[in-house]
Amino acid sequence: MIANGFFCRVSRSGESWVLEDEADSGFGTGIRMTINPFTNVTLKDVFDRFSGEDYQFNRTHFPVELAKFGDENLISRSQAKRVVSRFERFDEVFLDFKGVESIGQAFADEIFRVFANQHPDTQIHPINTSPQVKNMISRARKAD
Repeated sequence: MIANGFFCRVSRSGESWVLEDEADSGFGTGIRMTINPFTNVTLKDVFDRFSGEDYQFNRTHFPVELAKFGDENLISRSQAKRVVSRFERFDEVFLDFKGVESIGQAFADEIFRVFANQHPDTQIHPINTSPQVKNMISRARKAD
């Protein structure tokens, strides 16, 4: 996807996301999608990953690294609010901290205490956390 100067590439095989500047992208949004016709991934695999027993898409996976711009640190409540925007639409959210070594106390508090208390029906599961990220999440959850 190319959008207003940024390029985001997603690879299903490596579960990787890359966000980088794309100076020649111009304005607007463009999406290019390539699907491997020889994949072993089935429709059932997709439904199992993102839906419950009722086959409603009620789970999502969010790579937190996408919330960063350049070398920016994830420390503020406003950054956290952008991350959790629309999470209330899901029963389960998997927050993937791969590539994120640290987060600030306000960032963690906004997601794991404030948002969690305001939306008790949405379970937030942090995954791929560094020891520092895990510690900040633990502190935020204990703050109640």
